[in-house]
Amino acid sequence: MIELGIDEIADATAGRVLGDAGARVTGPVVIDSRLVVPGALFVALRGEHVDGHDFVATAVAAGAAAVLVAHEVDAPAAVVVDDVQAALGALAREVLARLRAAGPLEVVGITGSVGKTTTKDLVGQLLAAEAPTVVPRGSFNNEIGLPLTVLEADASTRYLVLEMGASGIGHVTYLTGIAAPDVAVVLVVGSAHLGEFGGVEAIAQAKAELVAGVRAGGTAILNGDDLRVVAMAAAAHGPVVTFGTVTGVDVRAQDVRIDRAGRATFTLVAGEMTAEVALRLVGEHHVTNALAAATVALRLGLAPEVVAERLSAARAVSPHRMQVTERPDGVTIIDDSYNANPDSMRAALRALAVVAGRDRRSIAVLGEMLELGEDSRERHDEVGRLAVRLNVRLTVVVGDGAWAIREGAMMEGSWGDEVIHVADVDAARAVLADEVRAGDVVLVKASHGTGLWRLGDELAATEVDA
Repeated sequence: MIELGIDEIADATAGRVLGDAGARVTGPVVIDSRLVVPGALFVALRGEHVDGHDFVATAVAAGAAAVLVAHEVDAPAAVVVDDVQAALGALAREVLARLRAAGPLEVVGITGSVGKTTTKDLVGQLLAAEAPTVVPRGSFNNEIGLPLTVLEADASTRYLVLEMGASGIGHVTYLTGIAAPDVAVVLVVGSAHLGEFGGVEAIAQAKAELVAGVRAGGTAILNGDDLRVVAMAAAAHGPVVTFGTVTGVDVRAQDVRIDRAGRATFTLVAGEMTAEVALRLVGEHHVTNALAAATVALRLGLAPEVVAERLSAARAVSPHRMQVTERPDGVTIIDDSYNANPDSMRAALRALAVVAGRDRRSIAVLGEMLELGEDSRERHDEVGRLAVRLNVRLTVVVGDGAWAIREGAMMEGSWGDEVIHVADVDAARAVLADEVRAGDVVLVKASHGTGLWRLGDELAATEVDA
């Protein structure tokens, strides 16, 4: 973050200063006292299980220059505000305004039901080779993670890439109120958080908030393969650029091929210019993410051949997202366990089928897809049926919430021991210890809250006796 005096922080957050009025923040802004370094600003957020105010003393002892709090605390320098979370957003808004006033800075905002994190990772890799770029860690895409990412920027930052998530109407509007993007990307309208939104049209409305929140004169980049996303052009008040695989889009993937390892190769077409791309990422669905990232980079002035070269070199950065491990014992682990919804579940299962091919045994370890509301049973049932159609040799269904996956598989014609339901991660681990053998391809996929990602970590790090 840029250096700020405590009085400037108080002005930005409508707070009042307690203690040393001359204190200056020269380090990062953090919400975890374990991350405090000398000069940092510690933000004492109240969470569901932990209150940051309980760790103010720890933060001060570690060298925090000041703390942002909701009530008076024992600290040499503090800014007291009515709402710490809102103050964090206000501080980020002020810092971004100062950075934009001081020099060239392009803000890229990315949203969509699936693919946000992979796309921001790809955009980051394309732009970081050009100039200093700030990209969120993991999925810092909410009302806390986004301002923290903004506050990582400093005077040297040329590109600020932001992932914008939503689990309700108005969430993206709040985020664009902190950081209005110069370039806004909408990937896909799917069924993530369906239970919270109440329907796909409401999800589309929430994603369209990013287009409406673009900075004056900014560009909306829309997925031409998704009609709900295409319709968001009506909300744009600046240029609209489309990408996809259909004819008529501005940036297109032509002649898409998938190799035996599940990686896509295609011709990137932008106007009269073409370039060949060979992705290292596993899964045909990454073509959409790659096209979105390419369109951002092209819009920001990179040449198509440079974009294609960097896309072809790009790798999976964030863990548990189609992370492929080739173990020494001949087992391939596809860990896509960070999160799950019906769209990403289908994409992961198809990738599993491609990687396994005809010669290797495919195993899918599937947990519950959370936040689907009243459609949950039907959506899980559909996943089970797809697993059978894709000829997944063994499906291990984990947890009571995922039970309908087994039901769907059985109704689609699965029989014998092709589908197994287990109560929890420990039981799934025991099944795999008995079942997995050299040559198998194992997919691990579930919503993050199920904890199945821990099994993904274990499988990727463990050898199994053949």
